Amino acid sequence: MAEPNPYQGGAGQWGPHNPPALPTAIPPSGYGYPNSAPGYGYPQQPPTPAYGFPQQQPAPGAPAGGNAPLLSIGDITVTADQIITPAGLLPLRGAVWNATDMSHTEEKIPAHAIVLAIIFFVFCLLGLFFLLMKEKRTTGYIQVTVTSAGRHHSTMLPAFGPQTFPQVMGQINYARSLSNM
Repeated sequence: MAEPNPYQGGAGQWGPHNPPALPTAIPPSGYGYPNSAPGYGYPQQPPTPAYGFPQQQPAPGAPAGGNAPLLSIGDITVTADQIITPAGLLPLRGAVWNATDMSHTEEKIPAHAIVLAIIFFVFCLLGLFFLLMKEKRTTGYIQVTVTSAGRHHSTMLPAFGPQTFPQVMGQINYARSLSNM
């Protein structure tokens, strides 16, 4: 702190009516100055790819959108020629796809229907119609696995309803058709 402030003008007299004087000498290069050595905030090299995704250069003569995602199932992404997982890249040709439905749907009479049936029981057994009310709830997961070139990856998808498994199977059938091309 023995060096004077290069931005302070004259005898340190500055304020709203007296702006500071510009420095007479160019400060040494460092953080924040132009043409300085790279530091925080300055990229030193091209950014590194994300976990498990090596940088890929398009093949000569390949279409520009060759690596565009065609399908995504959980954390598995399928492109025209490869399968991208968090563990790495798998070849698409010859991949084996499987899905296991580990969800279940239960149907029960909700508590408010039982209360309404008891309250309206006195009206000629009309309240018993409230016992016909049913509530369906689906819980569990759908496991999707892919195996290719001796490597294996599995992901779990939450089941939101009874229609979830047929939707996932539609995606897997599309992935299977891409794997057989």
